[in-house]
Amino acid sequence: MAGSHRGQRSGTRAAAREARRQQARKRNQTIAAGVAVVVLVGGGGVAALNAFGGDETPGPKAGSSPTDDKSSQSNVLSDDKVLLDATAAKTLGATGAWKVTGTASGDSAPDTSFACQLQRFADPSGLRTWVRTLQNPTTKDTAVQYIDVSNDKATAAKTYNTVVHWLSQCTTPQTRLSAGYLTTGVGQTGVIAVFGQVPGAKTTKYRTVSVTLAGQATMVLEHDTTAATPPKPDVVLGATSAAAKKICAETGGCATGAPVAKPALLPNTDNPGFMAPVDLPLLAEVDKPWVSTAAQPGDGTGCEKLSLKKAKPLKAGTFTYVAPEAKVPTEFGMDDTVVKFATAAAASDFVAKIRKNVDACEKNVSNAKVESTGTLKTSTISGKSWTATYDSGDGKKYHYRIGIAGSGDRAVYLLFPVLKDLDLTDAAFNETLARAVDRSAAFK
Repeated sequence: MAGSHRGQRSGTRAAAREARRQQARKRNQTIAAGVAVVVLVGGGGVAALNAFGGDETPGPKAGSSPTDDKSSQSNVLSDDKVLLDATAAKTLGATGAWKVTGTASGDSAPDTSFACQLQRFADPSGLRTWVRTLQNPTTKDTAVQYIDVSNDKATAAKTYNTVVHWLSQCTTPQTRLSAGYLTTGVGQTGVIAVFGQVPGAKTTKYRTVSVTLAGQATMVLEHDTTAATPPKPDVVLGATSAAAKKICAETGGCATGAPVAKPALLPNTDNPGFMAPVDLPLLAEVDKPWVSTAAQPGDGTGCEKLSLKKAKPLKAGTFTYVAPEAKVPTEFGMDDTVVKFATAAAASDFVAKIRKNVDACEKNVSNAKVESTGTLKTSTISGKSWTATYDSGDGKKYHYRIGIAGSGDRAVYLLFPVLKDLDLTDAAFNETLARAVDRSAAFK
């Protein structure tokens, strides 16, 4: 039977966030004092990078948990027979036989059970929590089912939102959101997130996580596997549906119809319109999480000549992403600037102008060397990326990855300094630019 939710809340997460903020402020002050990379040479080329850090992500409040008398008030999902068993887990993979490797409840549950989980209980005042782990010895795949049972459906909805927020603002090092989906026909509402970790030579470890709201219960089902490409959601969707039916038999209120997963990124409710840290690319050398903070839009490195005042957009904003706990130079980071115009035509003209400026940079900036690294062209996105190198004349060279792309009435500009042993592939940078454009749809 389930135990209570006692003793696992503390101010540790809040203290860590404050420490990052303090570190970010010091970083800002240092750069403001002139430590930023600046190149001023004969052709008028100017290259400057503002790398600011911070973490303004609000987290669930920590606090004490109720004792066992709370769980005795209800028998909802009080028997472990409601959990996914080895037979039902077969939907996660037909090869080999799955087996249950552990079942825990209440205080016996581990502090973290699934990807990006910030604390043991999503609902610290809930009735009970179940955690079941499974393994496929043949494929080496593993799975975990986590169920948090709230006192009522309204609280369960808040618990569900808490878990989705954990995933969307994930700060687990070397973890990136590869894909996201909204699910229907499973529980009342749900999402699936596919997280990739730093890839190996041929394969990457992926963690596919579904979150489902079903009556008083919030269920998480995670499937971990290794593959060359991100897994499709179908396998986890099928297992989630099978698991949810058991829960719905007791909690009621679940949707009918065939299970469907529709592509959709998890919402970045903390900073709408901009990438969340979990959207940022992975570097093997950076084993600490990305964090973000708002910054002032600049004019670029010298090639771009953004000239936002002259462009007269309706609105513009910049977020800068760094890894303040990682052992990287001060200059390390990525700037994401979103510019919103009155019309799609104005945004398209702005993107075209920046592309023209960068393409012609070598002619206009004597110390610059520019190489194209790819184009983005889909039904909704049009853009281009480059590497730009500035020679300071004293033996030093400064390298940047630059990207500009437009979609509808928005333009997105990315800037990433290339440092020793800290570079992205062309494909990784272009994929990040596309993700930034997708996120910009929420910029208001």
